Amino acid sequence: MSVNGVADLVLSVAPAQSYEVRDETLEMTINGVAMRIGEVTGPAGTRLHTASGLPVGRMSLTYSAEVVGELTQAPVSPLDEIEFVRPSRYCDSDRLLAVAQAELGNASGHALVQAARDWANQHLAYAAGSSRPVDSALDTYLSRRGVCRDFAHLVITFLRAFNVPARLVSVYAPGLSPMDFHAVVEAAVDGQWWVVDATGLAPRASMVRIATGADTADTAFLTVTRGFVAFHSVIVNATVTGDLPADDPSEISYLR
Repeated sequence: MSVNGVADLVLSVAPAQSYEVRDETLEMTINGVAMRIGEVTGPAGTRLHTASGLPVGRMSLTYSAEVVGELTQAPVSPLDEIEFVRPSRYCDSDRLLAVAQAELGNASGHALVQAARDWANQHLAYAAGSSRPVDSALDTYLSRRGVCRDFAHLVITFLRAFNVPARLVSVYAPGLSPMDFHAVVEAAVDGQWWVVDATGLAPRASMVRIATGADTADTAFLTVTRGFVAFHSVIVNATVTGDLPADDPSEISYLR
């Protein structure tokens, strides 16, 4: 990356709180000089790293960690039941209310979550570079193509149209090819958050939560809040010890 004007950044690259994390390192340099990084806690244990007043120059950012064990699960809160049924920037459920009801019928509970997942999986084409950063769920529904965030936004939108709380989670996803940051959905059923991946590109049991929010606006791995930053390249690598777990998309699961 290149900082082209004095900048402030927010990073979402670290596993969420509650994981046991070993050998963690986060380093940022500009023109070879180490920058100071702070940390702020966000929703659902999201760890946000901040850097402010960054000077102009060539930036290098590296993060590494080993995650051990499983995530401590939090129940669906009363606030979640309010916040995550509302339309949001990329999940315009108010505009797709009638469409969702026409496409998914009268399903409810886990059957409704599965129906939303299956609809996106069967009707959308996964195509890298096919969507724009400003595209909402309505744009994805009309174009019938996108990447993981677009699949997730449409599933969230369909579920919120039925007043099912749903939110987006950015994750590390061992087994994803090509490897990158990944986006999945958590849907609230019977007081528990259940994970849904309409792309089916990686097993859910090995995913690691990074950031959680209403949509991509809350979970981007890099947000520039001041200044100008040019992005050049990113390399993401996530692996598991041993074999990847099998994943049946018809079975319910949660982020471990």
